[in-house]
Amino acid sequence: MKVFDEKHIKNIVLLGSSKSGKTTLAETMLFEAGLINRRGTVENKNTVSDYHEIEHERSGSVYATSLHTEWRNYKINIIDTPGLDDFIGEIASSVRVADTCVFLINAQHGVEVGTELIWNYIDQFAKPTIFVFNQLDHPKSNFEASLESAKNQFGSAVTLMQYPLNEGANFNGIIDLLKMKYYKFSEQGGKPEKLPIPESETEKANRLHNELVEKAAENDEHLMELYFEKGTLDEDEMKQGLKIGMANHQVFPVFCISAKNDMGSGRMMGFIDNVAPSSIDIKSEITEDGNELAHSLNGPEVLFVYKTALEPNLGKMSYFKVISGEVKIGDELINHQNGHAEKINQLFIVDGHKRNPINKLVVGDLGATLKLKSTETNQTLCGKGIDVGIRPIQFPEAKMQMAIIANNNSDDDKLGEVLHKIHQEDSTITYEYSSELKQLLVSMQGELHLAVLQWVIEHIYKLSVEFVKPKIPYRETIQKMVDTSYRHKKQSGGAGQFGEVYMKVEPYYEGMPEPNGVNIRNKEIIELEWGGKFVFYNCIVGGVIDARFLPSIQKGIMEKMAEGPLTGSYVRDVRVMVYDGKMHAVDSNDMAFKIAGMKAFKQAFMQANPKILEPVTELDILVPEDLLGEVMTDLQSRRSTILGIEAQGANQLIKAKTPLAELDKYTTVLRSLTQGRASFKKKFAEYAPVPSDIQEKLIKAYQSTDN
Repeated sequence: MKVFDEKHIKNIVLLGSSKSGKTTLAETMLFEAGLINRRGTVENKNTVSDYHEIEHERSGSVYATSLHTEWRNYKINIIDTPGLDDFIGEIASSVRVADTCVFLINAQHGVEVGTELIWNYIDQFAKPTIFVFNQLDHPKSNFEASLESAKNQFGSAVTLMQYPLNEGANFNGIIDLLKMKYYKFSEQGGKPEKLPIPESETEKANRLHNELVEKAAENDEHLMELYFEKGTLDEDEMKQGLKIGMANHQVFPVFCISAKNDMGSGRMMGFIDNVAPSSIDIKSEITEDGNELAHSLNGPEVLFVYKTALEPNLGKMSYFKVISGEVKIGDELINHQNGHAEKINQLFIVDGHKRNPINKLVVGDLGATLKLKSTETNQTLCGKGIDVGIRPIQFPEAKMQMAIIANNNSDDDKLGEVLHKIHQEDSTITYEYSSELKQLLVSMQGELHLAVLQWVIEHIYKLSVEFVKPKIPYRETIQKMVDTSYRHKKQSGGAGQFGEVYMKVEPYYEGMPEPNGVNIRNKEIIELEWGGKFVFYNCIVGGVIDARFLPSIQKGIMEKMAEGPLTGSYVRDVRVMVYDGKMHAVDSNDMAFKIAGMKAFKQAFMQANPKILEPVTELDILVPEDLLGEVMTDLQSRRSTILGIEAQGANQLIKAKTPLAELDKYTTVLRSLTQGRASFKKKFAEYAPVPSDIQEKLIKAYQSTDN
């Protein structure tokens, strides 16, 4: 295949909500360039990008797919991404390596709620962005309302480059404000007629053109001087200003298309070629240590791996961007993270499921290679003598967690291996075995993410599994001080066991005064691995208990704290003062005092007004204003505390605290309540007491299983 130089490579990522037409646009771009002879459709399951079996089943993108096209001596690398935030990991990694984000907006709906999460990644890296208003041929298309929603959401940087004529079912025209031309399309789409702007549109077009000139001029001091001098800018000067504005994340050009009918995509591709920045035009790459690495052909050889795929019959395929220098077949590179050497035996340009061999790739290009032994997503490969780590992709926290069980016990070990492989491909799927809950827990982004995960496990890896609701990691504590004692005495021939312990047990909180009425000889503060603290005082006077038995008493208490008396949950935030006791010269030993300490603590705990604590989650829910009532009603049914509501553009942001136990399948419920127009983020907030009626149910449930 042809090797393009760094000035003629443009990397774009297609972004947008579900059904905005990303895959259709990718297909149209390949068709326009003559790389395919016939356009496939999502409905017919024959597009280049949506080629996985699961995507055919679901009739939508699940994975980010790499493609490329060639347009007027430029190479455009395209990454087609899913539109649902369940697959945000695929989106985040794609945005990270793109030079320009092409953000599709469905002209029927305008900016939809799910776009905020995507925009956070665009904004984080200040990526050049183009807004493409698609489906202008739909009877319910409303370009003006959609444009207004974009300006409300993304600000004055949204810059009108085009507007439609005959919007709706008869859509066939675009007024281009840069070239000041009227593009008129036939019913078949494709190459349009280039005509003068109709007289009826001249006044509007001239006004908007002048606004575009001003927007282009304000991005560069020299252009501003030219504008003041001439009163206008020519097309090349405008392109220069727009390119600078895009590179500085201050201009977001607006284009109009019908991807389905092949109208407007060629003009958009021409703009990407001529104006959209390439890697060498945008800001330098930021390294792990905060330094800058310029995108330069003459720089050191540096690759960043942004995606990993385990291909059937092929093995591990690593997708990368050439950050600096160039890479050739036969190069030996060093993994910055682990120091392992990797030889590049093959190089590919990927088009969906097709791999096109190539001998080398230069700075800014995207490619793939097979069978890197020790390199994973988010790692950097460097030429020998170079030690550079590219700043990694920050993937979002999981929104949902389930416990997974292999239906065949003999598959337990294999299940762990399968989950490791899946995590290699999708960093937003994580797993861990909880010794507290005694469950293998898998975290993901939502119900659709879970459905795809189960499909992959069962269809690709041939394991039968069941997902169940995870147990809630409750905590136990006490609410008052209790003074208690316990004597452990056991005699069964020969040496017996004897230990007697007196202790005070009370709730602990930060900054509380030292206890009164006891003689403190030693104090130990233990930070519990499950949260909270345990404070242990040795208050023994006169040697009634030998000092060597105090660690055993503490150990007995700690063992009971690891399996609380109420529900078997961890105990936290207590302090214990051992102040008296008895021992026997022959029968006292470590085991006797461990048991005495454990029994005394349990006895005191049950008398100290014990309380079960539950994890509480802080929620940020972004919801359209017209659906606020439904979401609020649902939150109240989940024992939520509403912290506040604030406006964000046309949406409302609800801040709430909700018990984790009430959030089972919340992603599905929220999507159903809002027709998929709401999104949420969550994080752990605190542990709080459960209501008394729920505490009684939890205790009874534990007692029934314990017996």
